[in-house]
Amino acid sequence: MTSTLLTEVQRSLVETTLDFAQDHLAPHALDWDRDKHFPVDVLRKAAGLGLGGVYVREEAGGSALTRADGVLVFETLASGCPSIAGYLSIHNMVAWMVDHYGDDAQRERWLPRLCSMDDLASYCLTEPGAGSDAAALTSRAVRDGDDWVLTGVKQFISGAGSSQLYVVMARTGGEGADGISAFVVDKDDPGLDFGPDERKMGWNAQPTRQVVLNDVRLPADRLLGREGEGFRIAMNGLNGGRLGIAACSLGGARNALDRSLTHLADREAFGGRLLDAQALRFRLADMATELAAARALVQQAAQALDRGDAQAPYLCAMAKRFATDTGYSVADRALQLHGGYGYLSEYGVEKIVRDLRVHQILEGTNEIMRVIVARGLTEAFR
Repeated sequence: MTSTLLTEVQRSLVETTLDFAQDHLAPHALDWDRDKHFPVDVLRKAAGLGLGGVYVREEAGGSALTRADGVLVFETLASGCPSIAGYLSIHNMVAWMVDHYGDDAQRERWLPRLCSMDDLASYCLTEPGAGSDAAALTSRAVRDGDDWVLTGVKQFISGAGSSQLYVVMARTGGEGADGISAFVVDKDDPGLDFGPDERKMGWNAQPTRQVVLNDVRLPADRLLGREGEGFRIAMNGLNGGRLGIAACSLGGARNALDRSLTHLADREAFGGRLLDAQALRFRLADMATELAAARALVQQAAQALDRGDAQAPYLCAMAKRFATDTGYSVADRALQLHGGYGYLSEYGVEKIVRDLRVHQILEGTNEIMRVIVARGLTEAFR
């Protein structure tokens, strides 16, 4: 990122986060990936820097950063490990939802432990039969006296089994988006269960499991926001979540580009350094240019979200699509520039490629991002 475009506070924020990423994430990222280890202790160290409640108000223990600040944080964290940075983005999305939509009692009850990451959080929208068509979810919450009883299965849930709190979207009314409500479920609630840890292409440093709701009985105070407001809560959360994942793609890709520069400077072929070959220098120039363009779009979307601009969801979708496609493309080209070494796990580039591939799928597939962008473009012609 171009430091001259940052404020003094933002430069300090990036420097502090970069020190953390280099000291606590990067040295262990390959081992965590190989061993499928979720470093909860390191997450709690990140919380000590205020990274457990990035967008949460200060009085609740948060850092009260803007979205424009937050994308700098997640890009920098992802330079150390995209998998861990991605989970932190999701945790912070949930913490923001509790802070923004919870009442005073809910905020007091849950936010301090979320901000300290004594409690980890997961976001539960996707189901085995409802991914891109999220409004078609079938998990149900039925009123029974003063309680709600939840049944259903959530799919592809990051942090599941390790997280203590789960913001769950369930149907309380009729079909469509208006029939969905949001609930906070605790890991210790009777009837909550988890599927086996999924075997994945990437993001191996965090668990991904089903969340199974077997008649989970919740008191009325577990409803987040108002009844029927769940889909709007979920989508508003995803606006910020999409920016976080977009930023993680930028950080991972920038790491891959930096590795390529070092590798090409060290390697010789045909009588000279590979870094001096014009064809390869042009590739590097294109990669750097595309990342700079993606970063500018992510910042534009983040600033729109901070302003409450009506175009923010449109811009967030655009930024997520472009940054995650660009990030994966840059990482893939970085692997190619390493030749056979790029395919070896010890060089670290193939892990970045595997980690960034899922960014084009989660927080709304990039096909759905195109739907949102196209809808915004054609709104006047309806």
